[in-house]
Amino acid sequence: MPQNSSLFLVVRLFALAIFVAIFSGSTVQGLSPDALSKSVGAGAGVPIARTQAERSGGVDPALWPMTTADWRTAPVDLSFMNATEVPAGKRGFVRAVGDKLQFADGAQVRFWGTNITAYALFTTPKDAVRAQAKRLSALGFNLVRLHHHDSFWVSPNIFGDTKATKNTRLLNAESLDRLDWWVKCLKDEGIYVWLDLHVQRALLKDDAIFGFDEIRKGNAQADLKGYNYVNPTIQSAMQRFNEAYVTHLNPYTHLANKDEPAIAAMLITNENDVTHHFGNALLPDKNVPDHNRLYTAAATAFAGAHDLPKDKVWRAWEHGPSKLFLNDLEHQFHMAMIGQLRALGVKVPIVTTNTWGGNPLSSLPALTTGDVIDVHSYGDAGQLEKNPLVADNMIDWIAAAQVVGKPLTVTEWNAVPFPSADRHTLPLYVAGNASLQGWDALMQYAYTQQPITGPGTASNWHSYNDPAMMATLPAAALMYRQGHVREAANTYVFAPSAAQLYGQAITPANSAALRTAAEIGRLLIALPPTKELPWLQGSAIPAGARVLHDPNESVLPAGAQEASSDTGEITRNWAKGTYTINTPRTQAAMGWIGGQTITLADLVVTVQNPSATVAVQSLDGTAIAQSKNLLISLGTRALPKQGNQAPFNVEPLDGEVSIKASKGLKLTKRNADQSLESIPVAYRGGRYLVPLWAARGSNWLFLKR
Repeated sequence: MPQNSSLFLVVRLFALAIFVAIFSGSTVQGLSPDALSKSVGAGAGVPIARTQAERSGGVDPALWPMTTADWRTAPVDLSFMNATEVPAGKRGFVRAVGDKLQFADGAQVRFWGTNITAYALFTTPKDAVRAQAKRLSALGFNLVRLHHHDSFWVSPNIFGDTKATKNTRLLNAESLDRLDWWVKCLKDEGIYVWLDLHVQRALLKDDAIFGFDEIRKGNAQADLKGYNYVNPTIQSAMQRFNEAYVTHLNPYTHLANKDEPAIAAMLITNENDVTHHFGNALLPDKNVPDHNRLYTAAATAFAGAHDLPKDKVWRAWEHGPSKLFLNDLEHQFHMAMIGQLRALGVKVPIVTTNTWGGNPLSSLPALTTGDVIDVHSYGDAGQLEKNPLVADNMIDWIAAAQVVGKPLTVTEWNAVPFPSADRHTLPLYVAGNASLQGWDALMQYAYTQQPITGPGTASNWHSYNDPAMMATLPAAALMYRQGHVREAANTYVFAPSAAQLYGQAITPANSAALRTAAEIGRLLIALPPTKELPWLQGSAIPAGARVLHDPNESVLPAGAQEASSDTGEITRNWAKGTYTINTPRTQAAMGWIGGQTITLADLVVTVQNPSATVAVQSLDGTAIAQSKNLLISLGTRALPKQGNQAPFNVEPLDGEVSIKASKGLKLTKRNADQSLESIPVAYRGGRYLVPLWAARGSNWLFLKR
């Protein structure tokens, strides 16, 4: 080895530290001290980020007990929350009223949902579909999104066997029957359905699409995203699909999709915006001359109508006049689609597309064309540790899409890549912030992508068998749907000028205002009136709101290490990587809580595992201290076998929970065979001392009379 190898190693490791800090969505200052505590060599002083496994320590994960969340049953039965809604739709059609979702009878609704996707839609046996609908209700879900119904990589899909499909003009009768059965079974359990119209449909040669050869890129099929905004034949193909799908009569419910009140909303096209992602697909250098000609003609006409520079309007990759044009182009397309759907008789809220994958605020105007703003947000490991003074996290990207006067839904949230060691923290983290911000619907992605006929494989897209995610999903459903966490008392409104909104890419990644305001109060985005977009209504600032104009303005003090919501119920300490919820009916601690004593109103948590989630909740509607029925949810690391195969090795939780509660309660756990096992528990000074080792083999304990 060369003599200068030590110096070379130090340089390499320093570069690695910078790389990790930047590409984890953070900066060196944005990482917690613990994440940077490992140095190289005596006196080298070169900090590098430790992996989750290194920070967690402990025994070899291969020695942890092996288990899989039982795919046939639910650990806890929360179906009582759906009991008054059976069948789904009994209150009439869902509607958007102001910034909330309501039933036709005026009752406000919160949806806690998930996604069922792809192969699971078409190959899950019918008896298993019925059983899973019951399980979904027991887990606390009241909304399911049917997704990837049209995607080319799924066979069969809604067009049938993809190897035999010559065109996408006709919907396959057997595939429709499978979707109909899902709708019927979910409806019977009081679960609503989110219906996507387009996700990833592949256009084929026999679809007679103008310019097909240039957009198929040498493949047998073409992805329509982006091109649909300028190509009338693609628009017609999408509208033919819409008509066939929404007017289709479900033989099990005897209602067409357009007349089905159990369908909560419809999405026109998934992850398909022209304002940020797919405008570039139409540019001159993309070798699509037919589509570029249509795009250029539209850009030139817009420039002429609004006295804008023609040499700037078409430049989709730049902020400035192009963002005005692209918002208008997207708006005009969706107005035509919405007009068709309303003419067909669709009554529920219609969503155009999503803000996702780094969309700046300049993408929001076109999204207001729909009744609801929808968001997709994925976070990597360590979301609780992201310092909002310098770094964004997944919650910030959702909060930055809450437009004044519009409901906000999240059809996809999750952690990537799989298996994120701290994913057990996400359900309660998402639900807690959704409650604080007043968001209307949350859909975890995904419950399953595979047919549910057994334990299945391990995947980010299969939470149904994942012990880590399933550990806290029911707790999050209970807390969010029953409103255990109060909405923020104060509102912050970020109100950019038109020059700011269209002239610069403002995102949570570069805006301290967006990141910090969402930590303590409700964050809203006010869109400015824009003369070039006469269809865009300027937002009315809510009375009493604190208005922010500078994206760099922080509402947290410099050097802050934690923040509490203005209600005092939620606290996130990013220096420690912890998150606590402290309400009368839900009290929880999660993140890097090991080795600490965390004291909440009725709960004291002491665990030895470096990272864990512990939540105690009332199941009978009373405060924890008076409740006769308590649920204890426990989350730790869960790692699948090599090659992402089930079952999982699940880290045992070691420690103790002290709970102030009524005398005379019994502690039990549910075993893998669904039997209840009694566990001795001490009761001293009005508190139960619950040993967490007693839960081994289960993520849930029950303390009830």
